[in-house]
Amino acid sequence: MNKKSVFHLIADVTEKAGVSCILIGGFAVNYYRVTRQTADVDFLITKEDFDKIVALLERAGYKRELFQENFAQLKSTKLSLLDVDFMFVEPATLAKILKEGQEMEIAKQKFSVPSLEHLIALKLHSIKYNPRQRLNKDFPDIINLIQTNGMNFKEERFKQLCLKFGDDEIYKKILEALG
Repeated sequence: MNKKSVFHLIADVTEKAGVSCILIGGFAVNYYRVTRQTADVDFLITKEDFDKIVALLERAGYKRELFQENFAQLKSTKLSLLDVDFMFVEPATLAKILKEGQEMEIAKQKFSVPSLEHLIALKLHSIKYNPRQRLNKDFPDIINLIQTNGMNFKEERFKQLCLKFGDDEIYKKILEALG
């Protein structure tokens, strides 16, 4: 498989395997008009669907760098392909995020990205369960996403989102940062 970019490759292998994935991370943040540099591409997928495509990705030049219960990191052996991270979710979660997501085009390939609320929920969850590694990266994204997209962070609905996927401490930091 000689693909022009990682986006062509992922679009091709997911179509061939009949699986769905959602573009998250820096590219999803960029979709919501917040500029953020990223060195890899992140996707949300079920573990079962990942298992259906991993061999195809390995044949295309990826090797498993890190593999955990809810996460896989693939490193490219080719300079032309960005590294790829996959976060595993339950099928019902993926279906809900897909249903409420948006479609974007990148490298002339179509991908789903989470709704703004779901993207923020993913970032809150990431901070809650891995604060030392994720706070400095995901917290600024949350603040910038709220500001750039005019999200009403004073609504009860936003507070409940923060408490469900983050915690009270993160919610208070958001309020403090946004003044």
